[in-house]
Amino acid sequence: MLLQNRAVIALGLRMCSTNVLKGPLMDTARPNSEMSEFRKVFSKAKHIAIITGAGVSAESGVPTFRGEHEKWRKWQSQDLATPEAFSRTPSRVWEFYHYRRELALNRKPSAAHLAIAECEARLKKQGRSVVVITQCTDDLHRQAGSKHVLKIHGSLMETRCVSCGHVTVNKRSPICAALKDKGAPDADVADAQIPVDKLPRCGERDCRGLLRPNVVFFGETMDSHILTKVEEQMETCDLCLVVGTSSIVYPAAMFGPQIASRGVPVAEFNTNTTPKTEYFTFHFQGPCGTTLPQALAQHESEGI
Repeated sequence: MLLQNRAVIALGLRMCSTNVLKGPLMDTARPNSEMSEFRKVFSKAKHIAIITGAGVSAESGVPTFRGEHEKWRKWQSQDLATPEAFSRTPSRVWEFYHYRRELALNRKPSAAHLAIAECEARLKKQGRSVVVITQCTDDLHRQAGSKHVLKIHGSLMETRCVSCGHVTVNKRSPICAALKDKGAPDADVADAQIPVDKLPRCGERDCRGLLRPNVVFFGETMDSHILTKVEEQMETCDLCLVVGTSSIVYPAAMFGPQIASRGVPVAEFNTNTTPKTEYFTFHFQGPCGTTLPQALAQHESEGI
């Protein structure tokens, strides 16, 4: 399918130039920032796709890969999140992800997470649908109550065996005894250098292979089954929200513009404009936890 074919190219590095899309896909009139106008469109939408990025979880205290959290100890976060890094130094990479897992396990859904989940539950009763297509690897959308969630970058709360490939939900804290109290991000902290046989291991009979976080590392392709489901949602939605994402990580960065190219209204909610803002019908600037609850609240046309 088109999305999967483009994803194979775009996902080689998972982060690509923002020039992959040459020029806007629709009339580049300045995006509308009138909430009342968005609310009119929202009231008529039957199938809503909400694309979320790290900014949504950042408001819950989950660090992104950029800004003040661009480095973990003395390494770039993005350099640790690669298959090569895991192969060379699995102990260091597991410390890095253990730190992120523990943070995520101890955070609560933000106002944006809760607004999305409430909207999905409310609209379902009206025969309308909401799907969340998220780049976040935490579990906060599901904790908030969202049911229809497509996690395109995988989950920190799952592990995958590098030997047998078995995937399982894993929310243990710590994930193994050797990682207890490890993973501090400070620059002066030394690597724990945990022996490989003490790192998380597969529980399947006769395997005991090394486990890795079931996330999409930079340089890896995404699950084709997830991409197929994403494409189906992109083709059928009649309203799209792009929430808390920098719109520079591919292929997710092209989801909104592709939907806009069908003439479907797309609304961006972010603290700043992004390289894709010009493609969209609406842009609402500010914390997602402030702007999104207002946008998704019950409309006066909805039955009580």
